Amino acid sequence: MDRGISRRATNKLNDRRIKAFIAKGIAGKKLSDGAGMYLMLTPARTAVWRIKYRFDGAERVYAVGIYPGIGLSDARAERERVKGLLSEGRDPVQARDVSKAEAVAASGNTFADVTRDWLAKRGQKWSAIHRDKSGRALERDVLPSLGKLPVSEIRPAMVSRVIEAIVAREAHDTARKVLQHVNGIFRLAQARDLCRDNPADPVREILPAKAAVTRRPAVLEWAGLGDILRCAETARLSPAVRMAHRLCAYSMMRISNVVNAEWSEFALDTETPVWVIPRKKMKAQDRQHDHKVILGPTIAAELREWRNLTGGKGHVFPSPAGGKRGAHLTRESIEKAYRVTLGLDGKHSPHGWRAAFATLARDNDFDRDAVEIALDHIHDTNTVRAYDRGSRLAQRVKLAGWWDEQLAQAQRGADVLPLTRKGLLK
Repeated sequence: MDRGISRRATNKLNDRRIKAFIAKGIAGKKLSDGAGMYLMLTPARTAVWRIKYRFDGAERVYAVGIYPGIGLSDARAERERVKGLLSEGRDPVQARDVSKAEAVAASGNTFADVTRDWLAKRGQKWSAIHRDKSGRALERDVLPSLGKLPVSEIRPAMVSRVIEAIVAREAHDTARKVLQHVNGIFRLAQARDLCRDNPADPVREILPAKAAVTRRPAVLEWAGLGDILRCAETARLSPAVRMAHRLCAYSMMRISNVVNAEWSEFALDTETPVWVIPRKKMKAQDRQHDHKVILGPTIAAELREWRNLTGGKGHVFPSPAGGKRGAHLTRESIEKAYRVTLGLDGKHSPHGWRAAFATLARDNDFDRDAVEIALDHIHDTNTVRAYDRGSRLAQRVKLAGWWDEQLAQAQRGADVLPLTRKGLLK
């Protein structure tokens, strides 16, 4: 194997020869001690030890250190260590890099270490869904490139490459959120005196300009909503996707809550069926109580049938692909069904049921505060906050029953727009 260092005469130098060599001060000159090791003067007239060796057919150079910080005897000891590594079939430069990486990892000063601490601190105020989503984004887009690096060695250009890769796939919102997280991680590192500057600060300049805020598409009239409900009943949807779509429509809950729903949250056999969503799963985290969703008779009956079919344990919509225990249907599967299978791209989305409910309920003179409580809106008024403890339960039961009945009638209705081959609502 073509690995090793020169076997020519060794230990040819002494301190007198070294001092005379340095005194001449000829940059680029080398003074050999034999066996591949030499002293060289840099353009700055600094004397540095180097060891030349071959590994897998290529000539390489190992930097030992600066003289006189590294004296002659220490340099020779390092040469022996390099020879030992080569005899074991190991590249000395790679071995040193691995050793450095292990030392950094043991110190707890890597970007991955600080990221874990930052998520643990910030995540206490987030919903479980937001915490998991943020953690997955950092693991997917940032940690593969920056995770093993000491935070003190990360430069703006490194962070820029990470963010530019996200922008390149046109995930602009994700790029902004990830950069915001990375910025916070470096602020924690600064607070711990692990780095002086925040390399994420200047990276905001590479983000594309924000597009004008647009509302999510939503159908806001009964005929169109009935058309969607009927089309979904005849479309080629999996049973789980179809049932999740029905729960979105009738409960007015966010799609993230629907796909993550668990049977333990439902009380379907009571006089007033309810779905109690733990606060940790809700978007609004500034409230102490869980969110109670009143279920109308139509959706409650369908959920009881679904419970009988699926066994009524774990997630209401377990992942059809199986996988790890606790996996559930993804929101992307519902959104794709709306966009592609139902032909609703740009017209209506799973979130659109919330907009339809809010608009039509107010148009039919339902109490605004009761509507806001039912939706568990974050940007509510002080009045809503005061009553957001179920004290308007009678109004919300009436509201849920009305919504349930109206959707059922719309689905059965005849005075609606016809379906077309290219999709709905053309």
